[in-house]
Amino acid sequence: MKVKNVLSAAAACAASVLAISSCSKEQETVAPADNAKVSQAVLSQIKDMGLTTTGIQRVAGGYLVEGDIVVTDENLANKPSYQMMRVGGEEQYRTTNLVSVGSGRTVSVRVSTALPSAYVTATDEAIRRYNAQSLLIRFTRVTSGGEIVLNQAPSGSSYLASAGFPSGGNPYYQVLVNSGAIGTANASTYIATILSHEMGHCIGFRHTDYMDRSYSCGGAYSNEGASTVGAILIPGTPSAADPNSWMLACIGSGVNRPFNTNDVTALRYVY
Repeated sequence: MKVKNVLSAAAACAASVLAISSCSKEQETVAPADNAKVSQAVLSQIKDMGLTTTGIQRVAGGYLVEGDIVVTDENLANKPSYQMMRVGGEEQYRTTNLVSVGSGRTVSVRVSTALPSAYVTATDEAIRRYNAQSLLIRFTRVTSGGEIVLNQAPSGSSYLASAGFPSGGNPYYQVLVNSGAIGTANASTYIATILSHEMGHCIGFRHTDYMDRSYSCGGAYSNEGASTVGAILIPGTPSAADPNSWMLACIGSGVNRPFNTNDVTALRYVY
């Protein structure tokens, strides 16, 4: 997830004692790979998945696209197809890679001790938001193990947080959190919104403003369609645009986006 009109990650780490402390904590993840030139073949594969390639970065194990989504080498090798769910003028996107829930499933989430305690508070609020929707998928926080682990992002990361999509019926295994850039204020609102967003990716949701990323991120109109993508209209949703979805690509500093009516409709449609 990206933030608008805030300090860069590097600048944020130099801006305060708290940020410096967060950036110097022990990390539980590997460093990013060199930003080698991305081949045209890979760019074509990612476009065919219905994802934007503008600003793509090579990272360990895959590619970072749309600011916070990790497309793994395994994703590219499997060449999955994707579908979208349309909510009026905006889209509640999902991938065809969803978490297998059967008659009900609880996904465990662990917060790395490398992250400040505010992220435990934020994770608990993110979990509460999901569990309040009476979905077939539920979340619980654990202190060891964990199907989704919130880890400290590598030093110098350009994003607020990043995650990937489900594979083999299981959620993506981690969320990398740039606590130095995010900070520790507003744990139950702003930070919880960021974590809810990344957990959304982990269970298969894409950005709701993919068809026009300038909607939440500003800048020029951006729309990179994909030949393998279809759209499914969710019944009962309005035709007006939705400026407050939890899955918008970018967020302003301090903004809180609890699930709105369209978000809840999409969540209940999928899970």
